[in-house]
Amino acid sequence: MADFDLIVIGAGPGGYVCAIRAAQLGLKVACVEGRDTLGGTCLNVGCIPSKALLHATHSLHEAEHSFEKMGLRVARPKVDWEAMQAYKADVIAGNTKGIEFLFKKNKVTWLKGWARIVAPGKVKVGDDLHLARSIVIASGSEPASLPGIAIDEEVIVTSTGALSLGKPPKSMVVIGAGVIGLEMGSVYARLGAEVTVIEYLDAITPGMDAEVAKSFQKILQKQGLSFTLGAAVQSVERTRKGARVTYRLKKDDSEHSVEAEIVLVATGRKPFTKGLGLDGLGVELTERGQIKTDKQFQTSVPGVYAIGDAIVGPMLAHKAEDEGMAVAEIIAGKHGHVNYDVIPGVIYTSPEVATVGKTEEQLKAEGRAYKVGKFSFMGNGRAKAVFQAEGFVKMLADKDTDRILGCHIIGPGAGDLIHEVCVAMEFGAAAQDLALTCHAHPTYSEAVREAALACGDGAIHA
Repeated sequence: MADFDLIVIGAGPGGYVCAIRAAQLGLKVACVEGRDTLGGTCLNVGCIPSKALLHATHSLHEAEHSFEKMGLRVARPKVDWEAMQAYKADVIAGNTKGIEFLFKKNKVTWLKGWARIVAPGKVKVGDDLHLARSIVIASGSEPASLPGIAIDEEVIVTSTGALSLGKPPKSMVVIGAGVIGLEMGSVYARLGAEVTVIEYLDAITPGMDAEVAKSFQKILQKQGLSFTLGAAVQSVERTRKGARVTYRLKKDDSEHSVEAEIVLVATGRKPFTKGLGLDGLGVELTERGQIKTDKQFQTSVPGVYAIGDAIVGPMLAHKAEDEGMAVAEIIAGKHGHVNYDVIPGVIYTSPEVATVGKTEEQLKAEGRAYKVGKFSFMGNGRAKAVFQAEGFVKMLADKDTDRILGCHIIGPGAGDLIHEVCVAMEFGAAAQDLALTCHAHPTYSEAVREAALACGDGAIHA
């Protein structure tokens, strides 16, 4: 038996950040993780490995389509899938070992195994019982599927299986036009697969600003992805050469089918809380299986907290990290806080898509008076020089106060550009504040300034 101030269950982005922050604040901390490596879904089978494959295949695309334009004469590149998988594995290992180092540096104890909370302040890992003043559940999420679909991670796969296929397929059906489906679909499209995306709703990327989503779909179609929208999947069956997806179009109730070597089921994720003993503990859940918490991340059981994908809110690694830091500070007697109005979202396709704050549709629904500033990357010298001039920056500001309400970017480096706007929004800045800030030339970030200028008298280079 060992006593801790805090036991964190789960070593994903929310859990390991919570553990490290709590240790920095002087608490004696343990973190329970059943995987052989730290980092959770994100580092092992999610964010990091997918970005490795996205980078590799983007580089392939550049070699095939842009090198010759720049006067670089090289033979057509060949894909060594085993080597690409080895590169991905090295990237994962470098990141997970980095978390191990940080645990040692901050004196966080790694309890290896799967946790069960047997009572408030008591966590069992294997046969060992550990005591803690506070417990944080950061158990993350797992892929969600559709009724009647048997996932085998070989032909009918989730994002986990899609990262480690035996070879690049010649054809792929992606069920779900969200972040995961579009990122993985674009990876295999660049590797030569014929990719068909089937989406239940009438637009891709649900919840995204409609103008951005429409433009994004057109760009992906030019890259070879095809879309069937407003389609309800009825079944997925293994065939001799792969799998057959049967779906029904909502507009006329007609039934259709499509076959492919691989079917990726990318219909979202659900909280992973199996084996934690929440029922016996009396922890209240929502109808969707999320853990209910108050504003201080405490569950219905005193001393037991929850963060990240296990609770309500967007399933984003950085949202979990923010909550991890906040709850660690609360447990340590400080005032942790998360501003949920300024949490960015990014899709790491090429071009990238990034968003923060309100969409135009949300502002209309709220009846709020607003103005729009837009600037196309066609007017950005740096973007044109590197063949990445598709897309635009769209800034939304209050019509009367000019305060920035949201920003939506589709274009090069969008995932990095959005943070200038995040900082501005955190400080309650007006669009004019960004417009009057000098931006280095030539950079992609000038497009953000131009969009801010467009909220006023007008962009310079439009």
